[in-house]
Amino acid sequence: MSSTEPRDLVERGRRVLALEAEAIRRISDRLGDSFAAGIRLLAGARGRVIVSGVGKSGLIARKIAATFTSTGTPATFLHPVDSLHGDLGIVGRDDVAILLSKSGASDELFGLVDQLKRLGVPIIALTGAPDSMLARQAAVVLDASVAEEACPETLAPTTSTTVTLALGDALAVALLEVKGFRREDFAALHPGGALGRKLLLRVADVMVTRDLPTLLPDRPMRECVVLLAEKRGTVAIVDERGALVGVVTAGDLTRLMERTDQFLDIPVGDVMTRTPKSTTAEELAGTAVSLMERYGIMALPVLDGGNRVVGMVHLHDLMKAGAV
Repeated sequence: MSSTEPRDLVERGRRVLALEAEAIRRISDRLGDSFAAGIRLLAGARGRVIVSGVGKSGLIARKIAATFTSTGTPATFLHPVDSLHGDLGIVGRDDVAILLSKSGASDELFGLVDQLKRLGVPIIALTGAPDSMLARQAAVVLDASVAEEACPETLAPTTSTTVTLALGDALAVALLEVKGFRREDFAALHPGGALGRKLLLRVADVMVTRDLPTLLPDRPMRECVVLLAEKRGTVAIVDERGALVGVVTAGDLTRLMERTDQFLDIPVGDVMTRTPKSTTAEELAGTAVSLMERYGIMALPVLDGGNRVVGMVHLHDLMKAGAV
C-alpha cells in the first residue's frame, strides 16, 4: 500500500502537474504551420464547427465546442455513434469538423469520418498519432502526442487529455483574435453571468444626472463647502456653457484649510484642479473604476461630446452595481 503521508501525497500531486505542464510546453514548441492552417480553415468556414470524440476525448470535445461557442464561433458537440442514427442532420456542407482521438484509430469515429468526407466537410484532427488513419483523412493534423500519461500504468488518459484541451483553447483564442471578437461581444453572449453584467455595464447605467454639484469658477468657496457636504465630496467647476474646467474635492478643501483659516471667500477657480479626470456616459463602468483606482479618485464628472458635464459617477455606486 502506498504511503498516505501528507508530504508523499503532495509530491505525487506535484509530479502530475509537472508532467502535464511539461507536455503542454512541448506541444507549444511543436506548434507550426498546421496550426495556422487550422485557424484559416476555421475562420473561412461559413457554417458551424462540429467537434467530436469518443470516451474521454468526447468529454474534452464537449468543452472545446463550448469554448468556441462562448467566444463567437458557433460550435456543437456531435457524438460519433449518434451521428449514424439521425444526428448527422445537424452537419452542413459549410461546416468544419474537429475530431479528437489519442490513437487516431477509434472504430466508433470512422463512420462519422466517412459521412463527413461524403459531405465534403474538412476535418481538423487533434490526435496523439499524427501518422494514424484519422490523420490521413484530415485536411489539417495537430500533433497532440505526449511522452507519458500522468496516470500510473497509463490506466486513464490524463496528460493526453490536458494537452488536447489546451490545443482546443489555443484554436479558439487565436480564432477569436482573428475575427476581432471583443469584450462587448463576449458580454452579449453571457448576459446572465456576473462577468457579462460587468462587461455590459456602462457609466450611463450608474451615473447621477439630477441636481449635479457644479459651480462657476468665480463662486466663493463657502458655496463649494456646502456642495461638498451635500453631494458626496466632489464639485465640478464649469464655464458658462457648462463645460468642465476643473474639480474641487473634499481633499482639496482639507488642504486649503491647513494653509489658511480665511478660505470661505476664495474663488473656487483658485482652488480647483485644472486638469481633472473625467469619463463619458458610454464608457465601460469597469474602465471608470480602473481610472479612479489609479488616481485615487472617488468620483468622476461625466462629459458629453462638447465637454459639458452631464453627470457624476461615484466609485461606491460603481462597486455596488458590480463593476468590479
